[in-house]
Amino acid sequence: MKYKMIVLDLDGTLTNNRKLITPHTQQALMLAQAAGVHVVLASGRPTYGIVPLAEELKLKENNGYILAFNGGKIIDCTNNNVLFEQKLDEQLVPLLYQEAKKANMEILTYQGEGIAATNKDDKYVQHEAFINKMPVMQYDDFLHQLVYPINKCLIVGDPTPLHELELRLSKELEGRMDVYRSADFFLECVPLGIDKARSLNRLISSLGISREEVIACGDGYNDLSMIRFAGLGVAMANAAEDIQKEADFVTLSNEEDGVAHVIERFILPTE
Repeated sequence: MKYKMIVLDLDGTLTNNRKLITPHTQQALMLAQAAGVHVVLASGRPTYGIVPLAEELKLKENNGYILAFNGGKIIDCTNNNVLFEQKLDEQLVPLLYQEAKKANMEILTYQGEGIAATNKDDKYVQHEAFINKMPVMQYDDFLHQLVYPINKCLIVGDPTPLHELELRLSKELEGRMDVYRSADFFLECVPLGIDKARSLNRLISSLGISREEVIACGDGYNDLSMIRFAGLGVAMANAAEDIQKEADFVTLSNEEDGVAHVIERFILPTE
């Protein structure tokens, strides 16, 4: 199979544990693009937190794309055009806020080039800021300070109680909003029907690419939909075992240039 697109989750997949793209992985991606393969960065991160990596990989010059907010926004890097965007129902935000506070957790969203959070000093809020390299603004009156529209909210907290909150909110918001974890301590609250596979399907349909011609690599539960969807679904070695079981191929970990390994095995011509 000649693959025409590779779709990459960022944290735990494309980047190593220091949130950096290694020289080996960068070189492999540049060679893939030189061979005409579209590179797509698909992440729960906001657009602003993805753009520096897109620039590092020269997606503008190589017809690459960004799927931000778990697919809630599709951007053509060539011209910065927004190809698709779905915004969060602002009437549901107070419910998310109340449930987060009731569970003694923090909630955040994105405003311009910054993160707006109920507690800027919370360790999980700070981790989100570190991942995206974005400053945090504390909104003491969160619900009234927010400027709409927004694309998603993120509730952060310790893994066990956050999982319990995920189960409660999933049931309460069924049919109105999608709620799932992208990390043990991150609960994504996104518009109904938003996931990486659906946005990927929108993108490839517009480009005339079939799902069989797509490789998707990820390590998290929010990557499962695209791992299942793609012609070649790849899980990282650092992914949970149940995610690896869903994949067609398990590559090396994000600390061992797992993405480069996939490109060299399945995309680059062998001598």
